[in-house]
This record gives sequence, structure tokens and C-alpha cells, in this order.
Amino acid sequence: MSSVCLKSSLNFRRKMAEDLPLLNSREEGDEESQQEEIVVEKNSSRRIASLDVFRGLSIFLMVLVDYGGSSLPVIAHAPWNGLHLADFVMPMFLFAAGVSLAIVYKHQKVQNRYEATWKALVRAGKLFILGVFLQGGYLHGITSLTYGVDVETIRLLGILQRIAIGYIVAALCEIWLPRPTWRKEAFLRNYIWHWCAVFFLCAVYVGLTYGLYVADWQFNDLYSFSSSVSENGTTIHSVTCSVRGDLGPACNAAGMIDRFVLGIDHLYRKPVYRNLKECNISKGGQLSESSPSWCYAPFEPEGILSSLTASVACIIGLQYGHILTELQGHKDRLCHWSFMSVLFLVLGSILALIGIPLNKSLYTISYMLVTSAASGITFCALYLLVDFYGWRRVAFGLEWVGKHSLSIFILVTSNLIVIALQGFYWKSPHNNIIYWIVSHIVQK
Repeated sequence: MSSVCLKSSLNFRRKMAEDLPLLNSREEGDEESQQEEIVVEKNSSRRIASLDVFRGLSIFLMVLVDYGGSSLPVIAHAPWNGLHLADFVMPMFLFAAGVSLAIVYKHQKVQNRYEATWKALVRAGKLFILGVFLQGGYLHGITSLTYGVDVETIRLLGILQRIAIGYIVAALCEIWLPRPTWRKEAFLRNYIWHWCAVFFLCAVYVGLTYGLYVADWQFNDLYSFSSSVSENGTTIHSVTCSVRGDLGPACNAAGMIDRFVLGIDHLYRKPVYRNLKECNISKGGQLSESSPSWCYAPFEPEGILSSLTASVACIIGLQYGHILTELQGHKDRLCHWSFMSVLFLVLGSILALIGIPLNKSLYTISYMLVTSAASGITFCALYLLVDFYGWRRVAFGLEWVGKHSLSIFILVTSNLIVIALQGFYWKSPHNNIIYWIVSHIVQK
């Protein structure tokens, strides 16, 4: 094994500070785009290919579950409790954001904390605004060539918004929290204040989840055909709760906080829990009149309370990045990563066994630990194959996707390229290339 060292005096160009954080979109030929590099003994530098491959794998899985989840429910999101393939995607994005942060701030050598904080806020703000544009309802999907959204019903949170929140929390920890002199044999102690932040965020999450009283509530539904009491052309649904610490879809504290702070009209209108048997949803996606009232309610899977533990996932990724930047040998890195991954997996499994379910919509602590462990194990495997053994050509496609992940997220997973292609049609909007491919190739 050739010895590897990290050169701490690398000076990134100022352009990197203007890029969006996690997804690392990079224009071809742009020499000033963000580069994460390892410097080897012969002074030949190269990108950390495994991190690009990890990002590419995250995007690939997102595309797979978005376009294949309807045909293969086993890879789509679990309706409520449990883990399916799709439930690992968001934690992978947050993990990659944390690793990237450690590399950026290691090389930039934060000198002016206020300036670094402002730059981090700007990056997070750009990503948040982009997320609102893509998932707020402005685009009407692949079945419509129209656009526009009523600001009274715009969805405020979503995938990119959650990444932005996790990014800024982890960035503030890296910028402002003190750290003692580096000691290889005391890795946990080196970033003790980061772990204190993790404990604090988890404590707040647990306190609010199990301590808040969720009263009975009701909501208006313009899209329901239920026989419930109607008022002004809308259907009024009532949900009976009057509980604390409930982790079901109807009466959890996370939903109550989002309804109170964001407003129920600004939440996601097609929550995944509609696929539960209790909701009795038809093959066409319609709810029946016998469905419980909460099945009609909007719910934000990227909500405020669950963003606390999602931010913890990003801080955990930050610690993996610290190992990458501070330790010099492949063996040391892999040993530390493996130990942390196994520890998180064991802790998360224990919590799941004692009654804290694995739940993506609530981003429970057990879910956060288990998926962070899965992300860590995946990153270990990719680092071993790509950066240690040098099997880079095998993962070339994923590496390319990882280098352009934000662009691919926007164009493919957000359906912008599909919508754009459907805009060119012959005589009728249905006579477009996407419709032809779906009807003549995919469906056959």
C-alpha cells in the first residue's frame, strides 16, 4: 500500500465558495470549479474519485426509484415504518454533503468566521430557493405543459431544502465550534463539541416528538369527494388525536409543527402514507369514502422537526470527512470508518428493537443511525475499490454522474428535460417524443 498524505496547504480558488454545496455541479472546462484532491508522494494530485462515485450512485438510485418505484413497490418508499431502497437515498445526499464540507474547510483554512458564515448562508440559500422552484408546484409535471403556482399553496420544503438545512447546520458547527489540538488516538475527543451538537439536536428532537401534546385537528380538502360536512365548496375533515408521543401518520408531533408553522396549504399533498392498507387507495390513486380522514391530509416528509435529525446525518458525514482529511493512510481511514459505521448500525438496530421505528417521514433517530451506517459502509466499499485498488474505469459512469449531480438532479429527477422535450409536438400536445417512447416502447 503506497502511503498517502493530505496536503493541508492546498489553496482553492475563490470560485469554489460560490458553488452550491452538496451536489457539486461542475461545468466542463471550468478550471475554477471545486476540486477535492488527495496529494500523493510524487506530487501528482487527483480527485477523490470515490466521493464522486458515491454522489453518482445516489443520483442513480434516485432516478431508479423515481421512475421504477411505481412498477416495483419494493424499491419505492416504505408507506410509513420500514426501509425500502428509496429510503436510503436522502441520507446518502446528506452524508455526501458532510464529507464535502470537511474537505472544503480543511483546504480553505477558515480565518474569518463571519465571512465563511456568510458564504455558507449564501450557498444554502441558493440551494433552498432552487428547491422551492423545482418542488414548490411551479412546474406542473410531465402531464401538463403549463406552469405557475399560487403562493398561498406553494410547497416550502423539499429535497434540496432539506440538504440546504443540513448543510448550513454542519457548516456552522465546522466554522464556529472549537476543537482541541489534533490527536490521532483520540479522534472522538478531537471533535467533542460536534458530538455535543449531535446530542443536543437529538435531545430536542426526542423532547418535541414525545413531549408535545397533539390536539384534535381538522382541515379543508378541495380535492375530496367525501360525504363529510361541506363549507364554501370544500370538504372538512376532522382527525381525533389528543395524545403525546404518537408516531403514527395522523397524530405525530412533526405534522403538528409543520401545520402550525408552515400552514397545511404549504405541505406535500401526496404523502407516501396513502399507500398504507388503512387508506384503501385504488389503483388509480384515488382514496375511497371509507378511508380515514387523515389519509386526505397533506404531510411534509421533509418537515421542520425531522430536519433536526437530518442535520445530524450531515454532521455524521462531516466526521467521515474529518477522517479523510486528517488521517494519512488508507488502513487508518478504513478502520475508523468501519468502526463508526458498525457502531451506528448497532445503536440504530437496538433502538429499532426497543420500539423506535425506522421511519423516513419522521426521520427517527433509529432511521438516521441505520441509514448513516449504510452510507458509511457504502463509502468505505467505494473508497476501497476506486481509490485504493484503482478500479476507477469500472465506475466511470457513476463518477461522471457524481461530478454533474446537481445538473442531472435538475434535468432528470425533477423532470425538466422531460417537460422540455414534451414542449415540442406535432399538431397535438400528445404527439411528442416522450409520449411515443412511453406508449410504443415502455408500455409494450
